Amino acid sequence: MKGLLAAVLCILALAVSAPPVRAVDRAEAAKAATQAAEEWLKLVDEGKFNSSWLEASTYFRNDTTKADWKRRVSVWRTALGSVVSRKLRTAQFLTTMPGAPDGEYVMIQYDTTFTHKRSAVEIVVPMMDADGKWRVSEYSIR
Repeated sequence: MKGLLAAVLCILALAVSAPPVRAVDRAEAAKAATQAAEEWLKLVDEGKFNSSWLEASTYFRNDTTKADWKRRVSVWRTALGSVVSRKLRTAQFLTTMPGAPDGEYVMIQYDTTFTHKRSAVEIVVPMMDADGKWRVSEYSIR
């Protein structure tokens, strides 16, 4: 009985002294997702719309055909012009997104100036994809 009690007390002591394990470090996730978003935005900024579609998340590619993406982003970027400046506004870790499966997402907002639009907000939402990489699942401009 003393041996069992000692083993239980030892396990409890280890459990109490061990640092808590977090499934997701939100700050690290936001940093990694922001880096992935910025690499992806570079493709879009350079007019590499097919490459940006290929580098997007599986969810994005299943939701939007390559032709539809190329057409849509071409219209946006033709109307707005080139990016003059882009500044990170917010990066928020989320586990749910409307109309999308539960998972790990980071909603990123950038204050962006285009040649034909002085003040815009770009919203880029990377998600943790099945391959373990942050990939863009949504992109819009307001």
